[in-house]
Amino acid sequence: MRLGAFALALAVLAQLLTAEAQHAERPAASAEAMAALRRGEWPAYAGTYASAKYSPLHQINAANVANLAIAWRWTSPDRAVRTAHADLAPSFLYEATPLMVNGVLYTSTSLSQVVAIDASSGQTKWVFDPGVYKLRKAATSLGWVHRGVAYWRDGADERLIMLTADAAMFAVDARTGRPVESFGDKGRVDLTQGLSRPVVERGLYSNTSPPVIVRDVIVVGSVVPDFPYRRDMPPGDVRGFDVRTGRRLWTFRAVPGPGEIGHETWRQGSWTSTGNTNVWTLMSADEDLGYVYLPFSTSSNVYYGGHRHGDNLFGETLVCLDARTGRRIWHYQIVRHGLWDYDLPAAPNLIDVTVSGQRVKAVAQATKQGFVFVFDRVTGTPLWPIEDRPVPQSRVSGEKTATTQPFPTKPAAFEIQGVREEDLIDFTPELRREALEIVRRYDHGPLYTPPSETGTLLMPGVFGAANWSGAGWDPETEMYYVTTIRQPIAIRLERSRDPSGGYVGRLQFVTGPRGLSLFKPPWGSLVAVDMSTGEHRWRSPVGTGEREHPAIRHLGIADRLGWPTRSFLLVTKSLLLVVQHGAQILRPAPRRLEADLSNLEPKLYAYDKTSGRLLAEVPLPVNASGAPMTYMAGGKQYVAFPVGGANIPEELIALSLP
Repeated sequence: MRLGAFALALAVLAQLLTAEAQHAERPAASAEAMAALRRGEWPAYAGTYASAKYSPLHQINAANVANLAIAWRWTSPDRAVRTAHADLAPSFLYEATPLMVNGVLYTSTSLSQVVAIDASSGQTKWVFDPGVYKLRKAATSLGWVHRGVAYWRDGADERLIMLTADAAMFAVDARTGRPVESFGDKGRVDLTQGLSRPVVERGLYSNTSPPVIVRDVIVVGSVVPDFPYRRDMPPGDVRGFDVRTGRRLWTFRAVPGPGEIGHETWRQGSWTSTGNTNVWTLMSADEDLGYVYLPFSTSSNVYYGGHRHGDNLFGETLVCLDARTGRRIWHYQIVRHGLWDYDLPAAPNLIDVTVSGQRVKAVAQATKQGFVFVFDRVTGTPLWPIEDRPVPQSRVSGEKTATTQPFPTKPAAFEIQGVREEDLIDFTPELRREALEIVRRYDHGPLYTPPSETGTLLMPGVFGAANWSGAGWDPETEMYYVTTIRQPIAIRLERSRDPSGGYVGRLQFVTGPRGLSLFKPPWGSLVAVDMSTGEHRWRSPVGTGEREHPAIRHLGIADRLGWPTRSFLLVTKSLLLVVQHGAQILRPAPRRLEADLSNLEPKLYAYDKTSGRLLAEVPLPVNASGAPMTYMAGGKQYVAFPVGGANIPEELIALSLP
């Protein structure tokens, strides 16, 4: 090699090493987002697009958290709409977590309105109403439901991006609440247009979660029903749009076509008609890398795969894309040929962690089946080995189950997996015998036992272990926190009425003896994982649970048993705060589920982050229905969260110190 070429090579190598060193030191959240958190704002659904659910605020701390009181209650404008339109289908839950920027909260409503609220007083500043409720029917399989908006700013240009229940995207001026005329068609983009297959019916394609906005690109997912109401269900393509103009920039096909990676996993032409495989939940993004992390759901039909033989990539797959181009960087399929509705339910957490002395930019995905899969978020390499293990096989006509599934070796599962006698309720010998009798009514076995015509008992059930409430991350202690519920469910396959044949699955909620839970407590809990080692540190129940149930009251149980209802966490510099759903009775309606809600020990729980010790319980007037957030306004720290839905008024409640 000539001296000049050698010197050039050394210079290039030095440049690469310098870039790698800078790359390794970059935090999960951008510097701008972290600065916003430090000054008391909450500019994204989970604080930042790293989805840590973490705030450095500490005015509320262990010494005073028990003194929290209601600062204000805000009533959703949906109440006035429902008063004027009594024929509207009910909402499911009010799940929207607000953002806070420059003293203003921004949120969505179940009916897809957008609202600005004064952060100190809770008074409404403006409402943008796109009139989606004029559909007159629920636009998703869960009725009317929505989780929030996204915020973007460039100088004086401040925008909110709202994805509506009727599959439209609006850009709204954050100061005035008016549509941005230069975006799309006078502020609106029709998201049913430009998919890889035509949408057969607007009611089969919707949006309930906010997008992420990275490098001026809006990354958009979708909601598609799990069940095949028709053969040609819409695809779950993920797309990128220019935040200034609304122009579509790229499409990532969730069901790959000829010549695309994964196409061979869709056999017998199933790629042409299989739908779903969408990202209905929250997404994450590394703003410095320019990467987005997409948790994909199951393909339809969700409980029977006889029409889609093969592994069905990108179903139940964590996918990393370049936000500017939509180019796939890496992927990992967490469930092959999914049959259990174990779709990836929550935004993956972007975590910077030290493992075996090495600093790693990682991504952690909590799952419904009770696993946490952890990868290098740049390369997709697992932090700890993932083993392919044999799983039970289906005996249902036409079904071809995957012979193996991935099992992470670390962290250990954070929930009971599969149905075993030793995990059943055993407060008394009589209750244990009754539990065994219930289990014998169903097919059952280890994790990934497939659905059957008899009915298969699943643990965890389709609602989790973890669900869209997800996990939180403490960047200072490198501790990962996940909430989990111990709730089994049964799936029974019935012959489909569709001319193409096959089966559809019917869900059955399974309770234990005399209405107690079937499995041992805790029935709802909070688990801490040290991500530097992958080891569990502690588990704490969320709620007292049914200690006063007539079948066990005489036992005088002092331990907290936890409630089997979804809970939501918030990590601060000094505390771990948790709020929880109330009791929820689900009932089927045409093409959707409806819910009746009632209060169930409504409280805000404060935990010690190191030990899991319960520090305080703050009484609430009603259970939470979505994730909490925190912010500073007028020198005071607030904690706010949504409540209500269905038969309970929809509100935001904000707590602060007296």
